[in-house]
Amino acid sequence: MSITMRRATPDALSEIVEAVATWPQTGGPVQLHPGDLGWNASLGAQELAGALRVWERDGQILAVGMVDDDSGLIRMALAPSVDDDAPFAAQLLADLSDPVGGVRAVEARSGAAFRELLSRSGWVADESWTPLSRELLEPVEDCGLSIETIDADTVRDRIVEDRVAVQQAAFPNSTFSLERWHAMAAAPPYSQARCLVGYDSDGNAVASVTVWSAGKGRPGLLEPLGVHRDHRGRGHGRAISVAAAAALREMGSSSATVCTPSGNAGGVAAYVSAGFRRLPDVTDFRRTA
Repeated sequence: MSITMRRATPDALSEIVEAVATWPQTGGPVQLHPGDLGWNASLGAQELAGALRVWERDGQILAVGMVDDDSGLIRMALAPSVDDDAPFAAQLLADLSDPVGGVRAVEARSGAAFRELLSRSGWVADESWTPLSRELLEPVEDCGLSIETIDADTVRDRIVEDRVAVQQAAFPNSTFSLERWHAMAAAPPYSQARCLVGYDSDGNAVASVTVWSAGKGRPGLLEPLGVHRDHRGRGHGRAISVAAAAALREMGSSSATVCTPSGNAGGVAAYVSAGFRRLPDVTDFRRTA
């Protein structure tokens, strides 16, 4: 049985998203999610496709990686069926170790055989991340903000403008724009996504989040979530996190998941206060010289 790696094309994005959407498992690691692909689709289909690496065995997609050319990090998603597959892990490592690929670090949160092989092959712990998860079996409490929703079928210009404005105000180096939002909304993953904008009692847009479903009964993802810099310290991070959980429950997700840098103590605390359970920290792997 041959294992091959290929580069993605824009025409193959729907197929790749569908494969990745079948892999998240309730209680499992928070690995590369269809929502991560959806958020990066804001850069355009060609840009997203160019960042993706796809591994197949006998025509079946079993792993997908998304490369950040600036950092040399590849974020991986693996099918549960190859969790303990040593030959598959060996082929992944061989492909990622090729200097031509430019990969210097790997985000591998699933695949026991792959993670163990990385450790044995001289890849060392790198940046630390904190995954968090909230189960959605029970109804979610009111968040305390007025929430406006934008999905694939409901696009209101004013709400989209507020969504973009909050993103820009929440992240100092953000390049998000109206053009990028529309590119994201036109991409395959957004068919199972929603943007939420939270407004305070004065009508100010104070927080926003995009939530991504992987299908009913599977974990959904928050990516990204931000609070407007002029409205911080008032509990809006917790509130929009609760709203995100409620939206994902309505969409049929089994849980709401997110992963944030372990050094982001305020972000971790906001998620915990919103009912998310902190899971053990995980690190990326970096190749040593």
